[in-house]
Amino acid sequence: MGIARKQSNVIAFARECLGGGAAYAGSGSGDNNNFAHAALLIDQDWEQHWIGWVPVWQTSFTMKAVRSMAENTHYDVIVIGSGPGGAALAQRLAPTGKHILILERGDYLPREEANWNARAVFVEGRYQADEHWVNKDGDTFVPQLHYNVGGNSKVYGAALFRLRERDFDELEHAGGVSPAWPLSYTDLAPWYDEAEALFHVHGRRGEDPLDPGTTAYPFVPVRHEPKVQALSDKLTGIGLNPFHLPLGILLDQKEDGFATPTSLCMRCSYFDGFPCLLNGKADAQVMCVDPMLRDYPNVTLLTGAYVERLETDASGRRVESVVVESNGREERYNADIVVVACGSLSSALLLLRSANDRHPNGLANGSDQVGRNYMRHEMSIVMAVMRHVNETVFQKTLALSDFYFDSGDPDYPHPLGLIQMCATSHADQIKGEAPLASVMQHLPDMPFEEIARHSMDFWLQTEDLPLPENRVYYQDGKVHLDLTETNEKSLDRLKAKLKQVLSEIGWPAMLIERSLYLGKDIPLSGTAHQAGTCRFGTDPATSVLNLDCRAHEVDNLYVTDASFFPSIGAVNPTLTIIANALRVASIIEERL
Repeated sequence: MGIARKQSNVIAFARECLGGGAAYAGSGSGDNNNFAHAALLIDQDWEQHWIGWVPVWQTSFTMKAVRSMAENTHYDVIVIGSGPGGAALAQRLAPTGKHILILERGDYLPREEANWNARAVFVEGRYQADEHWVNKDGDTFVPQLHYNVGGNSKVYGAALFRLRERDFDELEHAGGVSPAWPLSYTDLAPWYDEAEALFHVHGRRGEDPLDPGTTAYPFVPVRHEPKVQALSDKLTGIGLNPFHLPLGILLDQKEDGFATPTSLCMRCSYFDGFPCLLNGKADAQVMCVDPMLRDYPNVTLLTGAYVERLETDASGRRVESVVVESNGREERYNADIVVVACGSLSSALLLLRSANDRHPNGLANGSDQVGRNYMRHEMSIVMAVMRHVNETVFQKTLALSDFYFDSGDPDYPHPLGLIQMCATSHADQIKGEAPLASVMQHLPDMPFEEIARHSMDFWLQTEDLPLPENRVYYQDGKVHLDLTETNEKSLDRLKAKLKQVLSEIGWPAMLIERSLYLGKDIPLSGTAHQAGTCRFGTDPATSVLNLDCRAHEVDNLYVTDASFFPSIGAVNPTLTIIANALRVASIIEERL
């Protein structure tokens, strides 16, 4: 059957099943393709050929169609949050046939030209949550949170690292001690394998001397462009070990590294920090949520569903009701298992506002650890301005871990962290940066476009250390986030190492701090890579969750975002979130 005829039939089928124009009128759209999008949730024998041509899952109408079919109030599993931790767990449970409800407070992130507009994304913060929190000094700021299907992964850089084996052990830093995990790398290794396959990770095993993986990456590494390859060769020439960045990306490459004609990803400069207009980034929506809605009628996604609180039974040992605010009305759902995966900050806040007589300090908070030990890496984005031109388009392909555990300096015998490349600077981003006066002082005659052409961009991160006083909490009806830097000296050392290394290879550079990256009005370090607000452990007095990531005090409550981290290492946390979510899903599957 031809595409046009098939589309027509599905549109008619959607009109019949969804009530025709009456159901459609509330969508705020007049595009008949939306009927076909909704019909895909019903007509599951439609092949995927047309799916790749038209954006199937991107309309609010689609979600309203799902909502209109989701009349049950009891489910086997309720998952709160559709980011990597929630979506990965749900997709692994979907084949069991158990009824799963995913609650997402946002909607699908709009697909529009502004997805690839640097000013809209970075300077205006178009896709960030419109919220104002209070920091430890009493000043308000806008947290860089994204409430949409797929969560923060819609704008992440898709760097998917395994924690290093030593990251699971106690580690001494200049700023203090990074505590050991109650599990070892070996416990997570098979789940890392599954997570890399699920999120289409591209890489080359054996290049990174600290990578603990032993199985080959599912896909070959994203090939360096000439300037990045030259950098790699020069770093190798001075005895360092640069490696291809492990990336979750839907890229099919030709021999020369360019995208094939049918590749979803086209290797553009709007990958890192931008939503992908082509759905070529391996985010939680693309890799987990959309396939579930297409393939499993037992999975329901409700958007615009803000979970106000969790209510327990009289004993306080079971979550009895999930109370949702949706379109100005209160709805209640219940399930045998409830999984919280809202992101470390939002998950802790949900538990805190779920206080009751049995849990007066917040749900599952007898230890007073909910919201505490917040971590997010000590991070810095630097633009290295050089005399030569950098014409690289897709720059995020190289990383360096030589200083991860060892600074190499006898006077500073401490770990430093990871250096990786990030997205190419765009002129509009540079214009919106805070340190413009410094830039123009050194480069008064260089327009912003030329600064971008003469720069390479690096993302540096050092391990952040857990402190009880680094916490998120409510006070006077407002969200407060208290944060004290824990390891800033090592981050400064890592920046100095980058500058030194660039000089040694003959590429001296002026390093300019980037203050606007995935954030608006605040530095990157505000809420990026959030982790650690509901740590897991064996002692209920000092931890919120047990080793299964189930709350010590609530028998049917699990948490599967990065809240469970007792320490964060110095690599991006997303792959560990996904791997652990898959592990916990296997535990829940046995319980079900």
